[in-house]
Amino acid sequence: MMGRRKSTTLTDPQKRTLEIIDRFLNENGYPPSIRDIKTMGKFSSTSVVNYYLVQLENMGHIDRSGHVSRGIRLLKPLDEGAQQFGKAVQNVMEKVQDMLRIPVVGRIVASQPAPVPSSDFSYMDAENALDIARSMLPSKEKGENLYALEVQGDSMIDAMVNDGDYVIMRPTQTARNGEMVAVWLNNDETTLKYFYLENGRVRLQPANPTMNPIYIDDPSTVQIQGKVVMVVRRVDTLAA
Repeated sequence: MMGRRKSTTLTDPQKRTLEIIDRFLNENGYPPSIRDIKTMGKFSSTSVVNYYLVQLENMGHIDRSGHVSRGIRLLKPLDEGAQQFGKAVQNVMEKVQDMLRIPVVGRIVASQPAPVPSSDFSYMDAENALDIARSMLPSKEKGENLYALEVQGDSMIDAMVNDGDYVIMRPTQTARNGEMVAVWLNNDETTLKYFYLENGRVRLQPANPTMNPIYIDDPSTVQIQGKVVMVVRRVDTLAA
């Protein structure tokens, strides 16, 4: 009676396990541990990982040393199907890692300064957030400590900032001339404008030819809260 022939076709979990081993070896120069494979492959337990490793060893794809924690060695190169599967997994992981969740912490007025109801911008729903691809940010931005403000008003329309858009802000208390900033005036009014310090006074310049700049003789009354690093257009504006 002939014995049952072992399957040589890799299942998706087996392919995923091999791809993780191959990628980990290429990136680190040494094999992954079972726990590494569990975490990277999102397997339910290390026992499940060990189950697939035993299968791969029996199929001749890997060699394992039971006396070494990371004693996994690839014996066969990944076939084309496994490579394509691995690339797809890697692409998904890279896209997930590329996304930033930026909290929307309030509104900013892009017209004449308007009162704010509290001592900071965090008076909106704390669960509000924007999902932004890290690759969309300026190259110098690392994506740390960023927050978003919803724009109200049209004083910055020539800077492509419309009513209902969102501005992604980097916290700072200083600015260079010509940078778009969120400022407080006298601790109870807020506005979004281009900042200029000229001859001992501050000019807050709108980007709307129908509006005049705001001049503040005492720069100490102007508190810069952050500078704009990116504008996120309102969805219905993009669809128009």
